[in-house]
Amino acid sequence: MRTLTSTAVTAAPPDAAGRRRELTDWRPEDPGFWRTTGAPIARRNLWVSIFAEHVGFSVWSLWSVTVLFLGPEYGIDPAGKFLLTAVPAALGAVLRLPYTLAVARFGGRLWTIVSALLLLVPTVPMAVLLEPGIPYPTLMVLACLTGVGGGNFASSMANINLFYPQRLKGRALGFNAGGGNLGVPAVQLVGLAVLATAGAAYPRLVPAVYLPLIVLAALAAARWLDTVPGARNEPGALREAARDPHTWIMSVLYVGTFGSFIGFGFAFGQVLQLQFAERFPTPVDAAWLTFLGPLVGSLIRPLGGHLADRLGGARVTFWNFVAMAAGAGTVLYAARERSFALYLAGFLALFVLSGVGNGSTYKMIPAIFRARAAGLVADDRCDPAAAARWARRMTGALIGIAGAVGASGGVLVNVAFRQSFLTSGTADAAYLAFIAWYALCVTVTWVVYRRRGAARLAGV
Repeated sequence: MRTLTSTAVTAAPPDAAGRRRELTDWRPEDPGFWRTTGAPIARRNLWVSIFAEHVGFSVWSLWSVTVLFLGPEYGIDPAGKFLLTAVPAALGAVLRLPYTLAVARFGGRLWTIVSALLLLVPTVPMAVLLEPGIPYPTLMVLACLTGVGGGNFASSMANINLFYPQRLKGRALGFNAGGGNLGVPAVQLVGLAVLATAGAAYPRLVPAVYLPLIVLAALAAARWLDTVPGARNEPGALREAARDPHTWIMSVLYVGTFGSFIGFGFAFGQVLQLQFAERFPTPVDAAWLTFLGPLVGSLIRPLGGHLADRLGGARVTFWNFVAMAAGAGTVLYAARERSFALYLAGFLALFVLSGVGNGSTYKMIPAIFRARAAGLVADDRCDPAAAARWARRMTGALIGIAGAVGASGGVLVNVAFRQSFLTSGTADAAYLAFIAWYALCVTVTWVVYRRRGAARLAGV
């Protein structure tokens, strides 16, 4: 094997099918290496990762559109439907942490293949069993199993994070997450197409559409993905991160951003039908609008990372939560005044802002530990190399924990809507709860990361 230089990378020999396995050198922070060799490899891995994660997100979101097919013949009330959209979010949140760890344990390429094929576990039985007469417990199991798609996001982000230099992580992770998030509106458009052509009697066609896409994602990962050398799960990193207050602060903020996005994405179609029943008498009427919110929220996510790169993550996050509180207030007012146009505008604004916040909060995480590492070096408590290693170690652990906790926000959103409609017949109580949460996030961001003082972390 030839000797590596700063401008070349040597990969392990391809297997019989020509597939790459593991890179033997990876130095994205080296400008010469990145310009001549690293960037093309990283871009190829990013595009494959986006596709695989996109399919995973679509599977995770299947029940956001499936519930629109469940008419009176299924015998399920609105409260039961909100539970069907809550359980995928719950399993997706639980799986995020082990999926993050799996990248270092098995390698990014292999785990992407495995995690893609696991999407067949919920989609195959859904394509076979979905029809009137199916017991509600069976529906709950099928809905829960789609949560495996939620874990794909965490492993995809952990893998792509290894490929890019620090100065480009915000944009790369934003594109990766945004492309994956587009799986939510994509599956809803598939559902709309099925409703408009085959009708509400054929919900099984929606998961059936994804069966070949799942296989294609696995094959693309096997053919074009690489594995970054040296990635490992640091012993004790999760325990250390769990004791760090910034882990739980960022988890609260991520509940407000990503939790809002995935929760609203799962619930939006149902809420439209319940809040404005006279406008949406059939599922296809609601489906025409259901995909709009997740679509704009997904497309805007890279902007959040870009703005955070330029203006600072904490600044963008702070003002974004101010705007989210105002957006939730607008939705509450419009619902009470029965103004559909204002209601739709307010909800779309919430989707946009949740997308921006997703990007900015992710950018804050590495910035927090870079600032703290710089403080350790300045105080002569640690040498620069050791401080940098500690920052990377803690960043990876915090991303895993915050991703898992943040995804649980999708459960909270659907439970809030369910309880609000059960007790009052409206979603007003849920909107008030959202406003209170965003106000809490504004306060926390200001006190911890924006307020001037000796304890403020520079560059966050």
